[in-house]
Amino acid sequence: MKVLWLQSGGCGGCTQSLLCSEPRSLFDELADAGIEFLWHPALSLESGGEALHILEECAAGRLAFDVLCVEGAMLRGPNGTGKFHLMAGSGRPLTEWVERLAGHARWVFAIGSCTAYGGFSANTPGNPLEACGLQYDEQTPGGLLGRDFVAAGGLPVVNIAGCPTHPGWVVETLEKLALEGLSATDLDEFGRPLFYAGELVHHGCARNEYYEFKASAEKPSDLGCLMENLGCKGTQAHADCNLRPWNGSGSCLRGGFACIACTEPGFESPGHAFQETPKVAGIPIGLPTDMPKAWFVALAALSKSATPKRVRDNAVVDHPLIRPAIRKKGGGK
Repeated sequence: MKVLWLQSGGCGGCTQSLLCSEPRSLFDELADAGIEFLWHPALSLESGGEALHILEECAAGRLAFDVLCVEGAMLRGPNGTGKFHLMAGSGRPLTEWVERLAGHARWVFAIGSCTAYGGFSANTPGNPLEACGLQYDEQTPGGLLGRDFVAAGGLPVVNIAGCPTHPGWVVETLEKLALEGLSATDLDEFGRPLFYAGELVHHGCARNEYYEFKASAEKPSDLGCLMENLGCKGTQAHADCNLRPWNGSGSCLRGGFACIACTEPGFESPGHAFQETPKVAGIPIGLPTDMPKAWFVALAALSKSATPKRVRDNAVVDHPLIRPAIRKKGGGK
């Protein structure tokens, strides 16, 4: 399976993340699944005229490839010309290259939230770059390719969203496609692969005991739950970050940082500071997925009334002060 990769308006962080693929090296893992990069701007030997020749052959339909992966937002400005981002040496807008190549690809993957929804490039006031995703403008279907686009393999754009994406999300989506096939039932409403977007960041969070008792952190270094005061959206964000640690051991929450829901459309413009939790009458605006406000209020009050002293005290310090009690057997107590 041949993969053609382009980079557009973004930081290149998804490629950097991809290189941290574990437990085996990226190229060994892909090779064993029969996957190869036909061309990648950062990882391939070809550059200059050689690279442009590959792209032109693909865009003209003379060189077959399977998957078009695009990383970074589509920059349609100024005035729809796409000239804010020309493919070096070609004089053509990258948006034009993407449209031509998408017409010959069997599958099209948006790598990262910028490519999926527009991301930070689309978030500047007035969006002067006219940035968008491949098939979404934030959460509105459309984007560069249009809401009705379907690649030759029968799927719309597959959005491997994240900022950056976890390397496993990219590798496993490619491998599933190569070894088992990919269907519409494998994707959620935003075209994200369900094997990671079917989970919540909240699942597997090391702070879940604090969440259950609503024992909340008050400052960034505290051990408690970050949802109530420090902006955590792990109960709303679709990803398996805490079940599939980054680099084998880490996640934003394990590092002491609130989840900012980077897999969701519009995450980059929450309307408040990332590490603040807006509230109305003391109740967080952003409640857990599927939980009505009345339920949350009732459960929070009950949980706080039952919070063990150990959990309550440890929540507002940077290291545990009270260890879990040891329950002795026997004696009828």
